[in-house]
Amino acid sequence: MEAAQVPDVLTEIRRWRTRLSELPPATTEEETIDRITALEELTAAGAAAQARETLTFDMLRRNREAEDGVASKKQGLGVGAEVGLARKVSRYRGDGLLKFSRTLLMDLPHTYAAMKGGDISEEKARVVAKESDWLPREKKHELDERMAERLPEVGVRRLGNEVRALAQKLDQKAAVDHLERCVEERAVTVRPAPGNMAYLTALLPMPQAVAAYTNLQKSAQSLIATGEADGRTQSQITADLLVERLTGQETTAAVPTEIHLIMQASSLFGPGDEPAWFPGAGPIPAQSARDFVVENDAAMFIRRLYTRPEDGQLVRMDSRRREFSGLLRRMVTFRDDVCRSPWCEAPIKHADHADSFASGGETDWDNSSGLCAACNYAKELTGWRHKATPDALEVITPTGHHYRTRTKPISGPDPGLVHGEVVAETTAPPDNRTAASPPDNRTAASLPEADTSIQVLLPWLAKRRRGQPSTVDVGGTAIGIDIFDADDETLSPIEELLLTGIQAHAGFR
Repeated sequence: MEAAQVPDVLTEIRRWRTRLSELPPATTEEETIDRITALEELTAAGAAAQARETLTFDMLRRNREAEDGVASKKQGLGVGAEVGLARKVSRYRGDGLLKFSRTLLMDLPHTYAAMKGGDISEEKARVVAKESDWLPREKKHELDERMAERLPEVGVRRLGNEVRALAQKLDQKAAVDHLERCVEERAVTVRPAPGNMAYLTALLPMPQAVAAYTNLQKSAQSLIATGEADGRTQSQITADLLVERLTGQETTAAVPTEIHLIMQASSLFGPGDEPAWFPGAGPIPAQSARDFVVENDAAMFIRRLYTRPEDGQLVRMDSRRREFSGLLRRMVTFRDDVCRSPWCEAPIKHADHADSFASGGETDWDNSSGLCAACNYAKELTGWRHKATPDALEVITPTGHHYRTRTKPISGPDPGLVHGEVVAETTAPPDNRTAASPPDNRTAASLPEADTSIQVLLPWLAKRRRGQPSTVDVGGTAIGIDIFDADDETLSPIEELLLTGIQAHAGFR
């Protein structure tokens, strides 16, 4: 009987979704407010239903695995990842949703009832769960009961403070232990922000955080008082001081770095407008990228990568190694940018085989994926499969659901240069006022004889020549050129095809 009800429930839910998406706007102000209120209550009830189904899925999976003889400590592995895929969020978020669902239904029944009835939002329920997470179960039940009437009456911030205070009062020893554990979780993270900015976040014990911030503020105020602000605000000076003190450099502009900044040569050396890309962080306007390269006070290193002429996708390459390393690993990281699993945006930790090496998968471009550690480990669990090409990844979960994500090319076709032409690494910033011609003093794998001589540097088949680099003039700026010698290894079939393609594109027949 239950099996027959499931499709009916899904049909009904989808019918509600369709009706809501096609709902015409209200005609009066009063009706609009009433609808907003009703929809907010429906959203809360929907979140409560999702939490219930998430916990049910976890229990069903664990029961089945117990019947199949799976060890208890391995039961339920990968459930959070499947929940994340089902809700179109990252694996990390999926694990968090699973944990929240367990806490809400098993430890906070009054909070769950208020959310189910639409009296409180999911945000409020999350605050209660988070601020009481460290309490023993019996204390959570007591807190939940004592806060029940207060839940709908206060805002999110005040609710969090009240729950935290009550939790510390209910179990002071557990509260002290919790604070000590939090100190062990201190860390520094970075994530993108709008406007080509980034958030550098330090999670520190309160006394250390306050001391660091106070010191930066006092130093900034001193610079303003002595007239050394140079038109900067106190906040700007504080940010500059942070960078200078963390890196040890004299000014914030002198950032020593190997630029993992992917952009077309016509946009770097000329006035092209194709945005550049910081792997793992996101896009940056072409002009901003040129300014960054030219104005940076530290040494610069620039490397050209091969892309397919028709769509700008990185070209393939193969390897006889078991592990992805060297330039192949770097190319996988550039191509996938962040974890390749659908909706996961974690940094890439593993360049791995989509079809495992143990089952015969090749260590090559077609079989590669850049994944975070958790997604890579989840891939190895029973029932999980990854199907990969350079252009897409398909994830199949133990329930038979398929989730597919396409690989976005790192850039479009570059109209300014012939594809396959390679500029060696340089050790000085180029002048962005004029386009650069590639230097002639490079040794590399050569194309067959023809009217015009073209040489192509294959970085993974080249070795750097020792000694001081020569220079070449680019737009009035002397740029050091590192010289590479071709090694003696025989070209693989893939590399032969690559050279043939470059030859054909360059106009040789």
